[in-house]
Amino acid sequence: MRQWFGNFRYFDLVLFGSSILLLLLGLLMIYSTTLDTEANLLLRQGIVAVVGFVGMFYLAFFDYRDLKRVTGFIYLAILAALLAVWFFGANIRGSVRWIDLGFFNLQPAEFAKLAIVIIMAKFLDQHGERLKSFRYVLLSAVYVLIPVFLILIEPDLGSSLIVFFTWFAMLMFSKISKKHLMALIAAGLVLAVAAWFFALHDYQKQRVYTFINPASDPQGQGYNVIQSIIAVGSGELFGRGVGRGLQSQLKFLPERQTDFIFASTAEELGLVGSFVILLLYVIILFRVLRAVRSARDNFGMYLSLGIFFMLFFQILINIGMNIGILPVTGIPLPLLSYGGSSLLTTLLSLGLVQSIIARQKALRFGA
Repeated sequence: MRQWFGNFRYFDLVLFGSSILLLLLGLLMIYSTTLDTEANLLLRQGIVAVVGFVGMFYLAFFDYRDLKRVTGFIYLAILAALLAVWFFGANIRGSVRWIDLGFFNLQPAEFAKLAIVIIMAKFLDQHGERLKSFRYVLLSAVYVLIPVFLILIEPDLGSSLIVFFTWFAMLMFSKISKKHLMALIAAGLVLAVAAWFFALHDYQKQRVYTFINPASDPQGQGYNVIQSIIAVGSGELFGRGVGRGLQSQLKFLPERQTDFIFASTAEELGLVGSFVILLLYVIILFRVLRAVRSARDNFGMYLSLGIFFMLFFQILINIGMNIGILPVTGIPLPLLSYGGSSLLTTLLSLGLVQSIIARQKALRFGA
């Protein structure tokens, strides 16, 4: 215990403070967008936040290198959880993504994002030089494509894309040869075409068509995008005020506390509030990048790099779909959107980053 408190002096308070501020803004917007609902979503999110911070502090004072011993267990556990969704998952609006535990709806796909980052960090650490052989590149792809497939058939296109993009970005910064990288890109394009014709559901294809021309179906698939853009634009400089957004409070904006919480925030807090959110995300991402550059070993470097890309792609895609520059894929905004599994995953990820930073600082100061 004394060692834990001793390590607190190596805590990255900027990263921690930015995370707290984003979470508080998220709780504020969850409160605002659920004023007239019976479900106490704010209380649920608050309880998960407390549990998440306990987990974050535990991992911050935990030696991240010990994770290398349990990557096999982590991989099997996440596959078992994804398979369990098929047998015990609740069907919500045509998707089976959650396991109802009574007190908590578990979404294994969210935890799979972090699990794959940990597994790939160990793989790249152990087999860095061997990635010059395409056999090991394919082996890493097999590790990733199995959970990606299980997530995709839920169906959850957004989460499967995050896992896939994170894996590919981590590979780009490994010792993989350019020839193998180009072969992967070509294979990815072939798989994308095959997925379009044989794997994607009609509503998922329609989201792409709607992204190209939202006005083509304003009362159907284009409705979400149009209402989101209206909400973002109507906030102007300072917003309409908390609880006073027309699009969110009158329920024109769908999924206003989850997928489209950025649009709700932009409407109620305006351009200023949106800028603060973006600034906080930039600070968090830069602090994670500092952990990448200063990590004391390859495992820590790849682990923090994977967490960076995991967060970056979620932020980019969610905000992009909220302002109409990317298709709607149902990806939560880290720390801001309502969703216990997403919040827990994000806080645990930041705890691992804190662990990497703390051990680098301890080494620098001779502790």
